[in-house]
Amino acid sequence: MLSRQHLSLCSFAAQHSAERLCPGKRIFCALFASFFFVALASFADAQSVISSGALTGTVSDQTGAGIAGAIVKVRRISSGFERNATTDASGNYRVEGLQPSGYFVSATTNGFSVASQQVALEANGRVVNFTLRPGSLTENVSVITTDIATTPEELQRIPGSVEVLDRQTLEIARPFTFNEALRKFTGVYVRDEEGFGLRPSISIRGLDPNRSAKVLLLEDGVPLGHAPYGDTDAYYHPPIERYNGIEVLKGSGQIAHGPNTLGGLLNYLTPNPPADGVHGSVTLTGGNRRYFNGFGSVGASFGEGAGRTGVLVDFLHKRGAGARENMFSKLNDVLFKSVTQLDKNAQQTLSFKANYYGENSNMTYSGLTEAEFAANPRFNPFKNDFFYGDRWGGSLLYTNAINSRAVFSTTLYATNFQRDWWRQSSNSDQRPNRRGQNGCNGLAELNTLCGNEGRLRNYDTFGIDPRLKVSSRAGETDFGFRYHRETQNRVQLNNNTLGPNGRGGITSEDNQRKNSAVAGYVQHRFLFGKLAITPGLRLEHVNIERTNRLVTPFVVGTTDVTQFIPGIGIAYSPKDNVTFFAGAHRGFSPPRPADIISGTGGVLELDPELSWNYEVGVRSLPVKGLRLDAAFFRLDYENQIVPANLSGGVGSTLTSAGATLHQGFEFAGRVDTGTLANSPHNFYVRAALTFIPTAEYRGATRFSNVSGFATTNIIGKRLIYSPERLANLNFGYSHPTGIDALLEYVYVSKQFGDDLNTVAPTANGQRGLLPGYGVWNATLNYRIRGFERFVPTIFVTTKNLTDDTFIVDRRRGIMPGMPRLMQAGVKFSF
Repeated sequence: MLSRQHLSLCSFAAQHSAERLCPGKRIFCALFASFFFVALASFADAQSVISSGALTGTVSDQTGAGIAGAIVKVRRISSGFERNATTDASGNYRVEGLQPSGYFVSATTNGFSVASQQVALEANGRVVNFTLRPGSLTENVSVITTDIATTPEELQRIPGSVEVLDRQTLEIARPFTFNEALRKFTGVYVRDEEGFGLRPSISIRGLDPNRSAKVLLLEDGVPLGHAPYGDTDAYYHPPIERYNGIEVLKGSGQIAHGPNTLGGLLNYLTPNPPADGVHGSVTLTGGNRRYFNGFGSVGASFGEGAGRTGVLVDFLHKRGAGARENMFSKLNDVLFKSVTQLDKNAQQTLSFKANYYGENSNMTYSGLTEAEFAANPRFNPFKNDFFYGDRWGGSLLYTNAINSRAVFSTTLYATNFQRDWWRQSSNSDQRPNRRGQNGCNGLAELNTLCGNEGRLRNYDTFGIDPRLKVSSRAGETDFGFRYHRETQNRVQLNNNTLGPNGRGGITSEDNQRKNSAVAGYVQHRFLFGKLAITPGLRLEHVNIERTNRLVTPFVVGTTDVTQFIPGIGIAYSPKDNVTFFAGAHRGFSPPRPADIISGTGGVLELDPELSWNYEVGVRSLPVKGLRLDAAFFRLDYENQIVPANLSGGVGSTLTSAGATLHQGFEFAGRVDTGTLANSPHNFYVRAALTFIPTAEYRGATRFSNVSGFATTNIIGKRLIYSPERLANLNFGYSHPTGIDALLEYVYVSKQFGDDLNTVAPTANGQRGLLPGYGVWNATLNYRIRGFERFVPTIFVTTKNLTDDTFIVDRRRGIMPGMPRLMQAGVKFSF
């Protein structure tokens, strides 16, 4: 065995050899050498010390009596690893030989509910106790409306594609932004913009990713968008550090949520307070491009019986440079969460959550021209553009296990989001947008005489969402109702005289937009042994109002939209670890106030976005250590809504694109050699592959939205920003001594930036082919042993290892992807 001294000398020599072998990329090669030899050093230690933890506990009924013969399942969802145990005559169980990690643990027996917990296991083991209630509903009522897949048993019955990304996967990969995390899902494409992941543009199954407008975003089951009915463009997105996991649902089960039931939904899961004691962590990360990330979390539980309460507080401060010059962001994010047991047996719980997000970004909205990109792809002349955002949010969740067959819950939520974006340009044709005003003749006077424009927005939302889940001999029935209200206040100030950093001007837009919506749904799950058939129906009724306050008297326009959204899904599980599913449902998204009501109060002829969505697939764990999932999907649009111009901005509207078709395949797989061979050395491969050969305009006639081509028929052309192939490949190694090493490859095939499918770029950079690209990322984590408290994990990560430059967007001019990022940090857990 090599000694540490020998390994240190080898590492030093390898780094110098790497510099001689590839002097043009010394940092890259030296980092790879260091990565390899740190892993080798850790591996050497692993040969001499191998430890494992154990989960122990008791399964009892509500009287406290132990339940004999109950089955306890311990599963790492992301890897397919699973161990089972059966309780003895006293209700005790023990599961040994577990690597320190995060696990999903459930307990069940005939005639009782399923109880479940997510636990973090260290090397010294952990005690997890369960109390089962008579009946068939899940025990974990405190999160029954926040998780899509509450238990593995629930996952089997979901009639559609569902994937879960857990905390362990996020910890190993150390994603720099939400974009990185979401690319691990099949069917999900995330387009970069500013490089810091502040406003990810998310697409599911080939839909236009712009501002995530065609994806329903939820946090713990509650709408996350600042105006989910009236303005789905996401100018706010929380940081990845806030969450404990992510779920994506793409099938007919979407109709239980809404209003957007198009391609799919993303549900972000905040962590719950610890079940006992005081636990927390502190993570400090630094890197190139002036990057710093400080994140702290602490939680505790206290009291017994009625009044027992768990609390959790998270705080994040993050800062760093964007993908281009003169771009720098500072973020603060605070989360408070409490869960209180209202009665002795925890049949009633009250959960409260509050959060604050603040952003101060030196950030432009405009992309580059072709000439600017060729001269310097990181160029950004608009150093005086700033985005300011503040969001306050809160929710109150009451749950009541009324009896053994009924669970009632009600969520009350409210948010306020204010964003001001002061900018001198909105796209690559504006150099700047106030050119010709007050002596501003272009870029030469950009930082002296040229003014700016303030796009000022304020959003208020409020809603109440009661739900009832009932179990009977006929199956399981879900009822839900939602009342939602939102108000947008939108102002634009044109500053011609106050200089590039002015914060005032002449009002050119003053609009108030209101949506009030009433929605209801019912789903019934017929259970026939291993077969579950789930028909459902959702109703959305939306009242829409727009007030133009720029004129006197004010001009008010109103209209309303009503839509029935049916769906049906089938799930068949011939055995525990295999589920075949199929489904069909109505895709729907309501029109926005600005697009259906004119500034003069008239109602425009813009239909809701409607489609019929179909899918068929399989989820499987054929053997422990091997997971294989696949799905075929078809999104058949009667009417897809698309932008009426390429770059957006003032006066931009949406238009009915008519019929479109999205059709393709998804495949996800993971193999863990450690589980297959029952070895502590786990080499694993994880793959998420998407193939969308068809994403095109359909019908008889559809004319281009590109200026000057209004008579050009584009039927059969590929839809914009819809790559044909996506791939996310992970190659990793982990060991119970604390090693986790990961090499990741992300591939995105070519895309078209306009509906003419233009290949040759235009001078302004807004049209032309976006070539395909591939990016390599690498991460190494090492959990240091021998600590009773404040267990440290050190990590190093590099994104875009080869420092490639590629185009990620052309909508407002060329946007480049992030350059190479190198980061290192430490996490202390207690």
